[in-house]
Amino acid sequence: MTLTLALTLLLSVLIGISLGLLGGGGSILTVPILTYVAGMNPKEAIAASLFVVGATSAVSAVTHARKKRVQWRTGLVFGAAGMAGAFGGGLLGGHIPGMILMIAFALMMVATSLAMIRGRKNHTTVAHDGELPVLKVILEGLVVGLVTGLVGAGGGFLVVPALALLGGLSMPVAAGTSLMVIAMKSFAGLGGYLTTVSLDWTLVGGVTAAAILGSFLGARLAGRIPEAALRKGFGFFVLAMGVFVLVQELPSPANLILGLAATAIAAAAALCWFAIPACPLRRKSLGSPATTTATEAR
Repeated sequence: MTLTLALTLLLSVLIGISLGLLGGGGSILTVPILTYVAGMNPKEAIAASLFVVGATSAVSAVTHARKKRVQWRTGLVFGAAGMAGAFGGGLLGGHIPGMILMIAFALMMVATSLAMIRGRKNHTTVAHDGELPVLKVILEGLVVGLVTGLVGAGGGFLVVPALALLGGLSMPVAAGTSLMVIAMKSFAGLGGYLTTVSLDWTLVGGVTAAAILGSFLGARLAGRIPEAALRKGFGFFVLAMGVFVLVQELPSPANLILGLAATAIAAAAALCWFAIPACPLRRKSLGSPATTTATEAR
């Protein structure tokens, strides 16, 4: 086993641990690891991440289904629409330059990290068994699927709120149902990419197995670490990774300007945090563990 392969598998375990602890953000880390550590080109990395995320989500969905936290009808409607969008996104992504895909992926990382740092507002969603707004669910599924299929990330942080608001599901059921949706649209997006991309299935299989193992380890650690602090810390890490990818992919001098701006903002944030008692960065998140458990393997 080469050092590169060993490092890739080790980082894949860490990806799974983060999924088990946070219930989201898996693909946000998978693509950079496969690109910059394993040496895959961007299109291969995105396609491979769709398989890793899909398989990990499917395994996790089984656990949630046994605990009656999957709403099959809503999930199947949303998932079918997501599959159509994801397949189209995968087809489209196969014809877009890799640099553009990585820049789009990095922007998704930044958006996701800001959502994690900010946390969820403590809105109460009333579950209901009434008429499902099928048209809205289908449209939302198409859009989310298109984004996921195109850049291989971002699905879970969009799926759970959509299921809660449009499907009227409680947050634990929305989180469990989202795993089924994510598995469906991830495999559909992979199908779109495989029309133009070929993968090293030995490497992809190893990364997937390591991520699934890590997710079990993370699930055992869940509840032992404060969820809000963990999510916020992971959000800052993803933000740094997003900026790193942008600096790597943007042409000069845009990458230099971005790097200097990010350094200045990080220094200002650190100064605010450590030197100003009333710093707004210290504001506590209102999210609760139930709303963030198993959001996506995404």
